Amino acid sequence: MEKHFKRTTITSALPYANGPVHIGHLAGVYVPADIYARYLRLKGRECIFIGGSDEHGVPVTIRARKEGITVQEVVDRYHNLIKDSFERFGISFDIYSRTTSATHHKLASDFFRKLYDDGKFIEQVSEQFYDEQTGHFLTDRNIRGECPRCHAPEAYGDQCEKCGATLSPEELINPYNAETGNPLVKKPTKHWYLPLDKDQPWLEKWILEEHKEWRSNVYGQCKSWLDGGLRPRAVTRDLDWGIPVPVEGAEGKVLYVWFDAPIGYISNTKELCDAHPEKYGSWEKWWKDEETRLVHFIGKDNIVFHCIVFPAMLKAHGDYILPDNVPSNEFLNLEGNKISTSKNYAVWLNEYLDELPGRQDELRYVLTANAPETKDNDFTWDDFQARCNNELVAVYGNFVNRALQLTQKYYEGKVPECGELNDYDKETLSEFCDVKARLEQLLEGFKFREAQKEAMNLARIGNKYIADCEPWKVIKTDPERVKTIIYLSLQITANLAIAFEPFLPFSSKRLREMISLSPNPSPEGKGSLWEMLGRTDILPAGKQLPKPELLFTKIEDEVVAAQKKKLEDTLKANEAAAYKAAPVKPIVSFEDFEKLDIRVGIVKSCEKIKKSKKLLKFIIDDGSGKDRTILSGIAQWYEPEQLVGKSVLFIANFAPRQMMGEESQGMILSAVNYNGDLSVTTVLNPVKGGSQVG
Repeated sequence: MEKHFKRTTITSALPYANGPVHIGHLAGVYVPADIYARYLRLKGRECIFIGGSDEHGVPVTIRARKEGITVQEVVDRYHNLIKDSFERFGISFDIYSRTTSATHHKLASDFFRKLYDDGKFIEQVSEQFYDEQTGHFLTDRNIRGECPRCHAPEAYGDQCEKCGATLSPEELINPYNAETGNPLVKKPTKHWYLPLDKDQPWLEKWILEEHKEWRSNVYGQCKSWLDGGLRPRAVTRDLDWGIPVPVEGAEGKVLYVWFDAPIGYISNTKELCDAHPEKYGSWEKWWKDEETRLVHFIGKDNIVFHCIVFPAMLKAHGDYILPDNVPSNEFLNLEGNKISTSKNYAVWLNEYLDELPGRQDELRYVLTANAPETKDNDFTWDDFQARCNNELVAVYGNFVNRALQLTQKYYEGKVPECGELNDYDKETLSEFCDVKARLEQLLEGFKFREAQKEAMNLARIGNKYIADCEPWKVIKTDPERVKTIIYLSLQITANLAIAFEPFLPFSSKRLREMISLSPNPSPEGKGSLWEMLGRTDILPAGKQLPKPELLFTKIEDEVVAAQKKKLEDTLKANEAAAYKAAPVKPIVSFEDFEKLDIRVGIVKSCEKIKKSKKLLKFIIDDGSGKDRTILSGIAQWYEPEQLVGKSVLFIANFAPRQMMGEESQGMILSAVNYNGDLSVTTVLNPVKGGSQVG
């Protein structure tokens, strides 16, 4: 049985204050969260929408060192930039605060101390990577090395961006400090851990049995983690920036950012309620009352922390509610490539607002239409232009403009009287009589893409109605009929202003002004704005309407061309600057090198291995008079026929190895390009098979 809540606490992932916000963040987190918050407010339901900057962790310290400024200067700059961008874009937070606030430091410190005093942590000494030259322990994200899966040269300590594999620093080949290139050593250090393995039983029941309604990507990722068995997770780090661990003997250690950051939702709520108690009441009712619904909006890279780690923290504390839903989105790509903040390949919100002023709703519309709700999706400037011009301008804007301009032309801006309805009128009205119920069902189910499509369908109904009825022709023969056509068109227009309110707040506000529709109708009127949705008497006959203006204008070709060129220039600049030789491996003796028997082999044949996307099977003339079989994982870079006849280098004295039911008798040498591509090492001048390299 579905539970009914008195109020809703909405949180959105805290962006790192080490750079601006881009469209991937908007599509994945902030636009859907804002749609939901605006919808609940329209419904008259009690809710708060909490946001803020995450100002601790490694990324901000890296940025500070690169720029030669203090970490505080970095977080101040980007916190203000992000906050301003959100405000300009219409993300309607009730509060947007920060994790460097005094309120947050105290609450996060007290939270840790309570768990510590209650014996909820375990202390553990472990060996972690350490840079002897800088005197720092390194976090996963600050370590790079060769990916053990795809052999990309610059995989991070937690993930390879080339193949997407989730990694640990111990798995990297030749790990090094991402900032300095220094080699790393292991050094013992003490930390406190949250024993998630002890939480596994109740987490399995709570997620896998009680929350089967969660999105499949969220449920599936949680199940995968639970199936793999949870392990204790560190909640402290060796850093000099962050909230100090409030325990004796913990000097030089801070709360791990993934322990600290989600507590920011709570501290920001406290800050809001302490400042406005008359409006919001006590902060505890938003986090400790069982009649409050907690909803986290996040990207897919944060699922584990919000569905497993943070709930375990809340449960350990003992008196907090747990999230009721975590509608996480997948990733948004850009022009077929991954968005990359480190490589400046993104559409940055602050730049968009400056370069396309007044077009917030166009971006909100396209990001929602392409929302990566169930799978990764792609943003392209051509699609942006097409959706804006063919849907917002040609359908929604065209209908509204026709209805309002004809009202001005025929009735001096006054809403005409509605006459007797014919069959086509009744058929049209029946098409949107249940628009409110359909929108509510979709919005309550976090299906924002479909919900916006439903709102646009209402515009399509209106556009078709006025085009089919042709009032500009009928006025000559039946002026009384035209009054009904325009009256009904105006009622559809009013419905559009309400239906699009959660999605397109700027244009909805302008449209309400064009039809003199108050955002807060008086109690003696027709009730709340949302309650009026679906009605056909929103605008009374005789009401005087102001002179209209265009709701949307076309996106011109030169605007799109400029944005595409900007991205192309970034790709070219990245390619030119991308090559960076991997650090030289530890010195070996000449005797060690001599142990490798590197020879030239002539490729006699090459073919793909069935059921393998990576492996090619080589038959090589190695000079012995017998063919040698070698399997190599280079199928994504070569077609087999390209390699036949080539003189390649291979290691002849590796032990045979079974792969995909075949025996591989050596290793073909390849060079790893700066972008992770592999290039088989070949011999320039012809030599005989079996010739040794020395």
